[in-house]
Amino acid sequence: MVKKPSQLEIYRKKRDFSRTSEPAGEVSASVDGRLFLIQKHAASHLHYDLRLELDGVLKSWAVPKGPSLDPEQKRLAVQVEDHPLEYASFEGIIPKGEYGGGTVMMWDRGEWEPRGDPDKGLRKGHLSFKLRGRKLQGSWTLARIGGREENGEKNWLLIKKQDEQARPEAEFDVTALDLSVMSGRSMEQITQAGDLAWQNGAAVPTGDSPAKAPSLDVDPASLTGARRSEMPKNFLPQLAVSVGTPPSGKDWLHEIKYDGYRMLCFIDRGKVIFRTRRGQDWTDRFAGVVPAAASLPVEQAILDGEMVVLEPGGTTDFQALQNLLHRRENKGLVFFVFDLPYLNGFDLTRVPLVERKKILQGFIPGAAANAPLRYSEHLTGQGERFFQHACRFALEGILSKRAGSIYQQKRSNHWRKVKCLNRQEFVVAGFTRPGGERKGFGALVLGYFNESGQLVHAGRVGTGFSEELLLDLHQTLAGLKMSESPFAEPPPASEARDVTWVRPDMVVEVEFTSWTRDGRLRHPSFKGVREDKEAGEIRREVTKELPGSDTRRGGPRCPPVTPPPSSAIRPATAEVAGVQLSNPERILYPGQGVTKRALAEFYQQVADLMVPHLAGRPLTLFRCPRGRGEDCFFQKHFADTQPEFTRAVPIQEKEEVQNYLVVDDLPGIISLVQLGVLEIHPWPSREDNLERPDRMVFDLDPAENVGWQEVIEGALAVRELLGDLGLESFVKTSGGKGLHVVVPLARRSSWDELKDFSRAVVEKLVRREPGKFVATMSKSKRRGKIFIDHFRNSRGATSIATYSTRARAGAPVSTPLHWDEIDAIPGADHFTVENLPRRLARLGGDPWEGFFEISQSLTRKMKDRLL
Repeated sequence: MVKKPSQLEIYRKKRDFSRTSEPAGEVSASVDGRLFLIQKHAASHLHYDLRLELDGVLKSWAVPKGPSLDPEQKRLAVQVEDHPLEYASFEGIIPKGEYGGGTVMMWDRGEWEPRGDPDKGLRKGHLSFKLRGRKLQGSWTLARIGGREENGEKNWLLIKKQDEQARPEAEFDVTALDLSVMSGRSMEQITQAGDLAWQNGAAVPTGDSPAKAPSLDVDPASLTGARRSEMPKNFLPQLAVSVGTPPSGKDWLHEIKYDGYRMLCFIDRGKVIFRTRRGQDWTDRFAGVVPAAASLPVEQAILDGEMVVLEPGGTTDFQALQNLLHRRENKGLVFFVFDLPYLNGFDLTRVPLVERKKILQGFIPGAAANAPLRYSEHLTGQGERFFQHACRFALEGILSKRAGSIYQQKRSNHWRKVKCLNRQEFVVAGFTRPGGERKGFGALVLGYFNESGQLVHAGRVGTGFSEELLLDLHQTLAGLKMSESPFAEPPPASEARDVTWVRPDMVVEVEFTSWTRDGRLRHPSFKGVREDKEAGEIRREVTKELPGSDTRRGGPRCPPVTPPPSSAIRPATAEVAGVQLSNPERILYPGQGVTKRALAEFYQQVADLMVPHLAGRPLTLFRCPRGRGEDCFFQKHFADTQPEFTRAVPIQEKEEVQNYLVVDDLPGIISLVQLGVLEIHPWPSREDNLERPDRMVFDLDPAENVGWQEVIEGALAVRELLGDLGLESFVKTSGGKGLHVVVPLARRSSWDELKDFSRAVVEKLVRREPGKFVATMSKSKRRGKIFIDHFRNSRGATSIATYSTRARAGAPVSTPLHWDEIDAIPGADHFTVENLPRRLARLGGDPWEGFFEISQSLTRKMKDRLL
């Protein structure tokens, strides 16, 4: 019998490696074994090659039209021969006449994570996976046309699954992001490089040509607007104005707004200095980037850019940058360069921006892996789509710049910033005492200067601090103490009682959801100290609409706001949704500084989605009147009176009738906050038909040594079994350690029927995978397993409410999810009072849409299939 050649052997037979620089390769593995890449390939027909690392090779598909973020766009993907793992570093030219001759760009690269057994998925013709790349993220499916492997069909469909990264193609075409993630080059630039390929972040020859380093191929004297000049010792960066919508038209360039420190890099005959926008020399802080700047092929230059720390998904994080600098480390720093106002004896400030960027792109090494200095990509036109895409991926926003503009050392409307989230700098005017287990301080009192130079009160921020940062900031602020308030109009005595005032010298950056009517920040979160900015220059940012802006509003951003007069004072009374809060500044979550007022305002944000899951249901409450960890207790019954805006419902228990609380609306929920309730646990039935439950809940509770991925797989197993029975289910985080799978039901089954059915479901799962699941509460039998708690489906039993907080560190919230996004969530406590409102703003809808429209019942036939 003739041995069938392997896919890798087929790959080698198609190529002449004496002519092409493509790797011959052996079966091997990357460090993590889960590499993915997409190469844009201009062969006889332009296409995109998707490659997934599996079993030591790259499984490969040719996608003619390229990937789409639109779940409605099912893209043809033709399976081709396996490629060697070394192909994951190939970018360059395949010579004409060779198989696949043409230009190859590394369009995207990152990690992939299969859902379930990938070998089994390939055989069955249905492979689900998660991508974590620079351009593609979220959940995807490859589905073979024609079914299982034995059919011999090579045609598949590449489909984006519905999740936070999904986007209608009419709004954003992801293939418009068209520069290499490895070298920062376009297809044209790669083609012009001739026989050079780009491997592991460096240019290498594909044949006998010598390798070329990035070089400066332009004479600045030939540029329109260039003026001979000595290199300035002092230079001010151009600043952008804040607008509500990106400008339209092809005469605008759009860049990602990085979340770091704005820096000017001065290069003078090998000597490198990094200066802040205020002219401070921070070269020692960024010493790890100095060699890369010094090695650039220029004698003199001023580079304008942003110093950042890159997160695994390609986003930037200011707090991560601060943490790295605090540890006095440089590993992980990246300087993104987006402008070149001076070069080799010539002032380029009057050279059009698009020309300055072309020069930069020619000698900056691009986005090679681990490169500390990179060119900042941009997109021409399509500002609205680019902005929406940035917000979809939780970026800070974008910068829009007029392509033909000169460089101005001041704020100019030729540069416009459009933010996805409200974020700006404030001056610290004081701090409050810490409460409970918190160290250092409770919250920072914030302000900004008006045009008359008076300090205006803007509220407080108490979240976003690590314990180490609390102590460090407290030590610094202690040296700035002053006896009187620095505000022109001090806050009322009720708000100033526990404040230690400080000289308004420290500048901090804060993210928040919106401004209140009286000029205070809503849901603020601390992001970092801004040592690069002077306190006296801090003003309240006002979003402007300028000529050339697209006035159509779309995407998850906040509308422009008008600052209140400086005399605006927050009312002394604390009233939320018509409910009076006593001790509104009492800290309920000491680790985060979440106050009673902040918790009430959080429930205002989520009330529209929360109330339908809570109204009319008897409640069991977990109360912590003094805050989390301080004398907390469960309460079911209310003997005589009940709080305002709640109702008492009498329920017959075994021996007597007891009153339970019921809430019907937002004021009812705020009344629970007034009681110090940190957890709300409703019955799975409503008061008008108490004996007929309308939902079934499975609580996946993992043992200590069970990983989060196993919990996800467990929830998917529950969903699959329920789906086989014909039952649709929904998923949410518990806010603790696990996930809840919730099944909406028509009110037909009794409590006994619900209890027996849910137990049968769990017992079947245990029989299928006894090493993974357990159906008993016994801790000794739960080691290394997931306890699927079905006991919550009994009369009087409860589970945590949808959108309720938990009395746990971090102020976590039980949060509904799309099934397609559960593998993107790092843990059951990921969503909190602080970040959940921003998630909902980005989603723009209910993750459990359709929950209340489903009519399904538990049947005898279903029960029989479980036995």
